Amino acid sequence: MSTKTLPGRGDTHEQGTAGPERSADRRHSVRRGTARRRQARAAWILAAPFLALFAAFMLLPVVWSLLMSLTDTQSADLRTPLNVSFIGLDNYVRLFQDDQFFTALRNTAVFVLVALPLTLAAGLAAAVALDRGIRRFRAVFRVGFYLPVITSIVAVAVVWKTLLEPRAGLVNLVLGWFGIDGPAWLADTRFALPVMIVMAVWRNLGTVMIIMLAGLQSVPQSLMEAAELDGAGAWQRFWRVTFPLLRPALLLTAVTTGIGYLQFFDEPFVMTGGGPLDSTLSATLYAYNQFGNGNYDMASAASYVIFVLIVALTVLQFRMLRDKD
Repeated sequence: MSTKTLPGRGDTHEQGTAGPERSADRRHSVRRGTARRRQARAAWILAAPFLALFAAFMLLPVVWSLLMSLTDTQSADLRTPLNVSFIGLDNYVRLFQDDQFFTALRNTAVFVLVALPLTLAAGLAAAVALDRGIRRFRAVFRVGFYLPVITSIVAVAVVWKTLLEPRAGLVNLVLGWFGIDGPAWLADTRFALPVMIVMAVWRNLGTVMIIMLAGLQSVPQSLMEAAELDGAGAWQRFWRVTFPLLRPALLLTAVTTGIGYLQFFDEPFVMTGGGPLDSTLSATLYAYNQFGNGNYDMASAASYVIFVLIVALTVLQFRMLRDKD
């Protein structure tokens, strides 16, 4: 005998109200989906001009440059690109057989390995001095350190070139007051690259200082007081408490400054043209010269080598300075 459960009065009421509520939820869900599709469509429309410009002026040249690095453009008529022959990695092989390119890579490596640590150390020292030591005229020092950052690199290079002029430059004039015969700074292979390293450190420490100063001022005072109560000295408080908390700021400045230094170009281009005897020739200046000589394939290959170096340095810095906590 089969038994059927008849709905009670309460069940009838629930079924009677569940239907309209479910329909209302369905209509609300449909309206919400329609609104989201409209928002997505509006977002794509607004982003379309940027995406078009990015594709035309950034993505397409990058892809085109990669193709040129794999082709022979020197013996082909570029007015008929379809006749350009594909030669694989031959341009890269020729590049690494060029002694001048190795000189440019060596100069760039020396510039990065010396200037980057000096810039980070000088910027951190200036930030600590402004945060703790130099309290009077703090705003004046901030502006003074940061002013070279916002000055045109070409203007900075021209000023330094004038100051270092061997016969009438201010630097040799001051050295002459102490009986020192100053060298021809930018015409001497011993001094040309070190001078540019000093100039780069002076110009970029303001950026590092500002970021480090923000990091220092975000360190909780309670941690410093707790460390002081535990008997930690000033150096221990800095090394054990402050410095680990500065890792994100240090990573940011190391990555951005390192990328900029690997693209070291303006200073030798304006001040020495890569001389004397290629002692200030950088990898980017080498690529620029190849492009100017019509060797577009070699210039593209050199550019991609620089790109690989930038990626490698960035990955290395992330591995060394990332916050393990």
